[in-house]
Amino acid sequence: MTYHATVSATLEPGSPSRLGAHFDGGGTNFAVFSEHAQQVFLCLFSPDGTREEMRLPLPERTGAVWHGYLPGVQPGTLYGYRASGPYAPEAGHRFNRNKLLIDPYTRELHGTFTDHTATFGYQHASPEADLSFDSRDSAPFVAKSVVSDPALFPLDARPLSKGWQDTLIYEAHVKGLTMRHPGVPEALRGTYEGLASPVMLDHLTRLGVTAVELLPVQAIKSEGALSGRGLVNYWGYNTVGFFAPEPRYFGPEGVRGFRAMVDRFHSAGIEVILDVVYNHSAEGDHLGPTLSFRGLDNASYYRLQDDAPRYYVNDTGCGNTLNVTHPFVTRMILDSLRFWVQAMGVDGFRFDLAATLCREADGFDRTGRFMTALRQDPVLAEVKLIAEPWDIGPGGYQLGGFPAKFAEWNDRYRDTVRKFWRGDAHGAQELGSALLGTAYIFDKRGRRVWSSVNYAASHDGYTLADTTQYEERHNEANGEGNRDGHKVNYSDNFGVEGPSDDPVICAQRARRHRNMLATVFLSQGTPMLLSGDEGGHTQNGNNNAYCQDNATTWIDWASQDPDMITFTEALSRFRHATPILRQMDFLHGATRPTDRRKDVEWRGFDGKPLNWGDSTLSSLCLHLRGNAESVAGKALTDEVFLAFNRTDDDLDLMLPSTAPDLWLREIDTSEPVQTATPIVGERVSVPAHSVSAFVLKPGSAQ
Repeated sequence: MTYHATVSATLEPGSPSRLGAHFDGGGTNFAVFSEHAQQVFLCLFSPDGTREEMRLPLPERTGAVWHGYLPGVQPGTLYGYRASGPYAPEAGHRFNRNKLLIDPYTRELHGTFTDHTATFGYQHASPEADLSFDSRDSAPFVAKSVVSDPALFPLDARPLSKGWQDTLIYEAHVKGLTMRHPGVPEALRGTYEGLASPVMLDHLTRLGVTAVELLPVQAIKSEGALSGRGLVNYWGYNTVGFFAPEPRYFGPEGVRGFRAMVDRFHSAGIEVILDVVYNHSAEGDHLGPTLSFRGLDNASYYRLQDDAPRYYVNDTGCGNTLNVTHPFVTRMILDSLRFWVQAMGVDGFRFDLAATLCREADGFDRTGRFMTALRQDPVLAEVKLIAEPWDIGPGGYQLGGFPAKFAEWNDRYRDTVRKFWRGDAHGAQELGSALLGTAYIFDKRGRRVWSSVNYAASHDGYTLADTTQYEERHNEANGEGNRDGHKVNYSDNFGVEGPSDDPVICAQRARRHRNMLATVFLSQGTPMLLSGDEGGHTQNGNNNAYCQDNATTWIDWASQDPDMITFTEALSRFRHATPILRQMDFLHGATRPTDRRKDVEWRGFDGKPLNWGDSTLSSLCLHLRGNAESVAGKALTDEVFLAFNRTDDDLDLMLPSTAPDLWLREIDTSEPVQTATPIVGERVSVPAHSVSAFVLKPGSAQ
């Protein structure tokens, strides 16, 4: 052994209280969970990670925690674990001490994962598949855990805690947003630092963004099948380390760059929300590699099939499902969440496939163990929590089923907006509900209207521009025979599949784009904008670009439509300046106690009640007065009138009588440039295929 002479060759008992590797100034305490292992070994590596220089059995076991203290081990030391125990897949155990395992609590990783058959616990070519046993050392092909310097991760961060009613979410990918931006220094493109560069902060603040929601940035491993096709897991929904920032986005500041990015966002008044994947890990199904959890304690970390524990429960569609009902898995997730809040400054989380986190023995349970623990945590009580409210398991679609602390991605809203503007039957009826926060789903158990996260496009599916250019998915580049991705997109190509230079078609597409953007910003609930949609980013019809780390997904800022960006800015300013669009309470047409008028009223363009029974209804108006105490306890004096015209004709609109005051038309999606226009009289024309938003401010005619 050639390890540093100051490192003791004898492990002291240490402490089981803090899982992970923690340096105290004189040495490092190591603690790791494994309920079924017979022995856990600590392995120390050379500074370049190529040689294992010391292998020591952890000397103590307290309950299910193996632990030891090694004097002299300094920050920067590379390490991993090996665990011995039964290799009995048919009984749910997959211990193989030949496989190096990363620490589930490591906050840094050194090196990369290589897709090599030595990382499998079984002989990859054996006819017995995973029932065979592989004795090769996997260490050369596995990233190493790092003993972190405590100074890198001080627990001193505080969330911005912006109110939900003021929130505008911008969903973005660290690399995709910055890689092609000419204003981001070349060395910073695709990095955490580049994301928070001055030019990006300027763009986001102009849009009125209050929260950036980042696609996964916890340590990622791409699937071997993708590597074999020359692709990578670009989105990042394949987590291998829940505490470590993904190194592929490191810039000049290394791991420090993440906290520096968050601090710069905070200085600009922008929160940072992480898309997190605690429903499964990157180890895949029973034929996947052994990298960490599987080798440490397969039967505890994962949900196994009751009648065949060789196989995993696959409610996630990703090969395995983490066993969040196990107390140590719950603890790991909560420790991870607190780490990202306290050490990295994160302001909230969007939980991928959140229905999985609520699964108990009898199915989905919003009051189950994980959710109960999460909602009791005092640190996490201060941050935003967003659920993707489904998985692929039985009863997995749970939109509206989460506790009051949560907001939820509302995919029904997305489909409703697309169907209405495409001209589908019953589209107006569905839109009516969507505009008021989809109350029939969310208005229960004391939930607020911000619970509905409203979007017309997200990373998963078509971009907003592509919903106006493609009727069929074009995912050939993914190498899956164009069978992957959503089959139904509620899109419309206006007669030409893909790009067109026909000015009429281009104008129609741009107006549809503006209509959908306007609908999102004018709806009650929390608006979310997919990065690039403000300027017309296209993925050329790829609606499942999870493996496209290239110009398909990287936003081409040179081709972004400046008029569409300006239009989006106008929508954001209008929403921010109009509190009635940002209610806290759901509106149901109740009589306001202050003036005995309805908080909301529906009507036709002729001023008469709507015929909701008409499946072909293509125009509708919404008169918003609001709840007098629904926004920050302040009385609302403004009134807003929204007119949606999906027909092929300009329509004559009868505005409510407001004399002596005047209505101002603030938004008109038939035009790319917005100018507030006073309306003289009670009649005004609303162009075909457009939205108009009118505001009444008492005394505006004086």
